[in-house]
Amino acid sequence: MTVMNPRNCLIGRQPILSNNERIVAYELLFRSIRSGNSADVQNATYSTANVINNTITGFGIENLLGEHHGYINLDHEMLMSDVIELLPKQQIVLELLETLEVNAGLIERCRDLKEKGFTLALDDHEYSPVYRDLYPLVDIVKVDLLQTPLERVAEMVGNIRPFPVRLLAEKVESREQFLACRDMHFDLFQGYFFARPSVLEKRNMDESGALLLKLLHMLEKDADTKEIENAIKSSSVLSYKLLLLANSVAYAPREPVENVGRALALVGRNQVKRWIQLAFFAKDNCQANENPMMDMAAVRAGFMEQLAMRHPLLSRMSDAPDKAFMVGILSLLEKIYSISIAELIQRLNLGDDIQAALAGREGVYGELLNVAEKNEELELDTVGHLLSEMGISMGDALVSQVSSYAWNSDAADDEEEGED
Repeated sequence: MTVMNPRNCLIGRQPILSNNERIVAYELLFRSIRSGNSADVQNATYSTANVINNTITGFGIENLLGEHHGYINLDHEMLMSDVIELLPKQQIVLELLETLEVNAGLIERCRDLKEKGFTLALDDHEYSPVYRDLYPLVDIVKVDLLQTPLERVAEMVGNIRPFPVRLLAEKVESREQFLACRDMHFDLFQGYFFARPSVLEKRNMDESGALLLKLLHMLEKDADTKEIENAIKSSSVLSYKLLLLANSVAYAPREPVENVGRALALVGRNQVKRWIQLAFFAKDNCQANENPMMDMAAVRAGFMEQLAMRHPLLSRMSDAPDKAFMVGILSLLEKIYSISIAELIQRLNLGDDIQAALAGREGVYGELLNVAEKNEELELDTVGHLLSEMGISMGDALVSQVSSYAWNSDAADDEEEGED
């Protein structure tokens, strides 16, 4: 097998949610990139080997996954290889591709892996008696809703339920599909449904949201610190959360921070701005690292920020990373609130370049936003092409990806430590 430079690749990461819509795992997907940034889609063994190599030796499992589980696809050759036994079995789920032939050798290898403590999943699965000796060994069965329409899923569930497996619905594209599968007692869900709430489910911009917008506007126009302090004090919830943040391990104050003014000074304006931006996506009943919309927002904004630092033009502009981060955050607000991008632009003190990016995906920040969106949709071939056009190397893009994943995990940890 050819050994590839780990810097010439992109890694996709798609959330896997529980039935109460909290992130519990990610599937890791991989594309190697040849010189010239054209995608090199090779066999599954090559791809998986590089995921394993990059995850363990290059980035560290904690940077890609945080405390969550990670799913990695395996073909026959990789399944039989001793390399997979290097993976942390408490955190990695081994996905058996649907192309695997069920025979005595496969059954024996799966039994061996189970005895070693690994978790096994069947990918893109359709029920068949051929798998009767394999079902008792696997922990998770993934049902592809594009491959198996809902009207056929109920029958499949009935056939699989006698076995001690959890069911995962993948390629869930709508809330209707999610709810239908949840009613059939699926345990796990994967797809874009969480990022596409219906109009009826969007939140109104209530008093707390309006205050966040006001604070963001004040920070953008560089308002007086006392004005910002008074605005935060007008909300007991925001005041409390800012004090929690200031007293968290991340800032390690020598003495307890007991007032908003000191908390603002300790945390700093830039970090307060980021805290406010992410607060739009917070849910009171869901920790940051379990909230799919907050995860999406933090990773998108962090990825764009990191790319801006490495962009041939933007890297010379000191405010470019903050602008890129802002575009990433604001681009998602209309997904969860009953507010349009046009209204956001009107209510905030945004520069022309940020407005152009949000309204029409135009300008350099619009290009970065397009890259981030294609990355979330796992169109990694397109991402490679767009990055090449912008003059960003695959090595820089990969570092940007991993930094955004790690930053999101760190941000979530900071919030949880502050709430202990």
